[in-house]
Amino acid sequence: MLESTSRPIARLMILLVLSSWSAVSMAHAEVGVAGGLLSGLMHPIYGPDHLLAMVAVGLWGAQLGTPAIYLLPITFPVVMALGGLLGVAGMPLPFIEVGIALSALALGAMVAANLRPPLWIAAALVGLFAIFHGHAHGTEMPDAANPLAYGIGFIISTGLLHLTGILIGLMIRWPIGALAIRVCGAVISGFGLFFMASSTGLA
Repeated sequence: MLESTSRPIARLMILLVLSSWSAVSMAHAEVGVAGGLLSGLMHPIYGPDHLLAMVAVGLWGAQLGTPAIYLLPITFPVVMALGGLLGVAGMPLPFIEVGIALSALALGAMVAANLRPPLWIAAALVGLFAIFHGHAHGTEMPDAANPLAYGIGFIISTGLLHLTGILIGLMIRWPIGALAIRVCGAVISGFGLFFMASSTGLA
């Protein structure tokens, strides 16, 4: 019974990623991502590394419960906005793609292992990864027709992805749901490992 429930969720996650995979190259090749609220909204969704990491934040917050369920989804966009400003300002940040890949790997692993560190450590970890995501968004922002609208767009989109993770994470109240959430974390972490291999030229 456990497998029959967790497998469809894992397949759904894989389908979601694969369906957006064709658009990934556009998001990270800085082609077609230029300006406006719509571009900002779509940018995190078109990048599966962004998408999965942000969903993982929501899942982990739901897994940790109050107050993490509120604090983590607030911490990420706030710090991400600061990272975006660094990107717009042209301040270099090394290993951006590696950092983003590592965020999916690590946050997914946290969910899969149901790790429960002190709240400040969880918030610091989420904030650290948010800098990389924000910087990546910021460096693709300068050509936008409306940079402010673009920034608002990707922050809103990030919040919605966190909310998606939280809504999925609410299944934690049932034992089978708690297991399904951990399976989702394992799937996200697995993709993170793939992203890491890709960013380092190993895949």
